[in-house]
Amino acid sequence: MIEFAEIEAAAATCLGDAETLAARLVRPEPPESLAMIGDDRYLSVMCRRIFRAGLTHRLVDARWPAFEVAFDDFDLAHVAALSDDELKQLATDESLIRHRRKIFAVRDNAIAMQRIVDEYGSFGFWLADWPEDEVVDLWAELKKCFVQLGGQSGPRFLRMAGKDTFLLTDWVAAALAHWTDYAEKPHTRAGQARAQSLFNDWHEATGRPYCQLSQILAFSIQAK
Repeated sequence: MIEFAEIEAAAATCLGDAETLAARLVRPEPPESLAMIGDDRYLSVMCRRIFRAGLTHRLVDARWPAFEVAFDDFDLAHVAALSDDELKQLATDESLIRHRRKIFAVRDNAIAMQRIVDEYGSFGFWLADWPEDEVVDLWAELKKCFVQLGGQSGPRFLRMAGKDTFLLTDWVAAALAHWTDYAEKPHTRAGQARAQSLFNDWHEATGRPYCQLSQILAFSIQAK
């Protein structure tokens, strides 16, 4: 397999130099930090990611303080107890984003998160304990347990929450095909498993977190 140093050198060239590349790379939260984050914050981040899908991030972020008020700072017990009538009313609130299915998904996901909290003590404990070398299985678990966390939404939620994960964006998939014999479709389980194997090898060889590996891959084939 190609040495990742060659991919990293190509990414630095595309961005201008190694210093510019380093400045663009994100850093994941360590497991102990993930375990300390409150369940309400995870629910807030999850719901913000869901509302961002298909909309500009700036629009959603500008409205998010109103969401925090409307959903009582995303307290799990409060949100899980909201009635259909209360959710329908929120879906007409002009200070929010009036998307009925996503508004109802907030309650659905609070209920789903509470199940995990009841079993593991907190959502943060559960998330922190999940090994990064099996992160595609975490994507599948998020899709199974929560509403509207399929496709890129699950991995992007993890990235927003600080959990180390690679992404399989179009750029990353194209870079995998460019640098390796990766020919799978990235939205399939086989394609994700193959990508996981490649990232595991690069992580072991470089010590870099998975999020940085996928960023570097994407940058490596982008023109300046």
